[in-house]
Amino acid sequence: MLSPRTARLLALAVAGGRAALGVTAIVAPDAVARPWIGDDGRGPGRSVLARALGGRDLALGLGALLAARPDGPLRGWVEAGGVADAGDVVATFLAFRHLPARGRWLVLAAAGGAVAAAALAAPSL
Repeated sequence: MLSPRTARLLALAVAGGRAALGVTAIVAPDAVARPWIGDDGRGPGRSVLARALGGRDLALGLGALLAARPDGPLRGWVEAGGVADAGDVVATFLAFRHLPARGRWLVLAAAGGAVAAAALAAPSL
């Protein structure tokens, strides 16, 4: 179990990264979607999906950052982010052989790491 201070720092680091990823996906959707799914779904559909996922990550990241104020519900935001990241891991595994090798490993490492961070941090928050 992590100390409350370490758990909080870990949670805020993940939240900041999540919010930054969300902004990137909204502003430059191909920069996020292409490494993960390659050239599949080229065009406006891919941009819509990337921006929608960006909105999800921006909301979860900002929610956690705002909930970090004293007596804020940080734990719930961290757990929600972990669930969203677990969904990304499952989706990547389900399409694993059809995804670009580098992108699939990058997403599994990032999303899997965020799931682990949520599982480690949440109990101490």
